[in-house]
Amino acid sequence: MAAFNAVRFRVKPGRDQEFLDAHKTIGATWPGLMHANIIKTGERSYCIIAEWQDMDACIHARPEMISTLNSFRDTLEDLGGGLGVTDPVAGPVILSLK
Repeated sequence: MAAFNAVRFRVKPGRDQEFLDAHKTIGATWPGLMHANIIKTGERSYCIIAEWQDMDACIHARPEMISTLNSFRDTLEDLGGGLGVTDPVAGPVILSLK
């Protein structure tokens, strides 16, 4: 069964394009990735939502995801509340609606 992960980010002022550019090669470097989209959720706020072949693929790709994050980490603001610069969640699909 497929799995998804979502990560929330807040970008420093004037750094949006750097943040977006850092994600342009993820399809080639994240094994098991089926689809990924970045959505703009507010002013300088984004969320990446990625679909994986299964939860194992998502777990095995974590080193590549962290490497990608490290390439643009300096463009991000701390989210507060002890989260740091990302707010990630992941899990397997348990109900497919459409």
